Amino acid sequence: MNANFFLLSVILFCAVTVACGNENESELVSKTETTTSNTNKTIVVAETTQTNESESIATADDSEDEYADIRDKLQTCAACHGEKGVSVIPTNPILAGQEFYYMYVQLKDIKSGLRESAIMAPLVADLEKEEMKKIAEYYSKQVWPETTFKTEQADISAGKKVVTAGQCVACHLGSFKGNSRIPRMAGQHIEYLTKTMLDFKNKVRKNSAAKGSLMASFSDADIQAVAKYLAGYTGQ
Repeated sequence: MNANFFLLSVILFCAVTVACGNENESELVSKTETTTSNTNKTIVVAETTQTNESESIATADDSEDEYADIRDKLQTCAACHGEKGVSVIPTNPILAGQEFYYMYVQLKDIKSGLRESAIMAPLVADLEKEEMKKIAEYYSKQVWPETTFKTEQADISAGKKVVTAGQCVACHLGSFKGNSRIPRMAGQHIEYLTKTMLDFKNKVRKNSAAKGSLMASFSDADIQAVAKYLAGYTGQ
């Protein structure tokens, strides 16, 4: 009887031990699942925070770009006038650092038809007044690029004679860097300067009667000389 009692006690002890072990394992699994769940929640929160931060950065970038509403139009301009108005096509003018009011007036004149331009007219046709002002403002705030054109001494002498005879400094100032509605000419592309002055002379460009009359008093050779003088002007 003692042997049977001892055997029964051992069986009961083992059963209790297994039951407790299973219970502890269940608690451990439960705790592990809870930890995993919390970890997943942390990851989700972290990802959400990252997303919110990205959205905040994007929103901040948009709010800091005062020209965001005309960026598409500036991209169109860049196709011919270069990034930020630094033209690398000699027949297209440098816009970076050009006078604000001058550029606004030119856009306005092209839109009205006072200044003819087969290329520009369709591009400005739908521009509102404030958009034209904003485009002009953007380019006026850019830095005029360093140019590499060097004027020969003979062209400097010839150019100076034309500048003196035409009293160019009365409007364009001695530095030829422009003033309000008077454009900068110093360092502008020689090809563009030559074409513009010839267009005034030949009445192709008509939005400045005084300029047309002045250019008509000079020969094509004079105009070529002053264009070279201005393209390489460094204050000489």
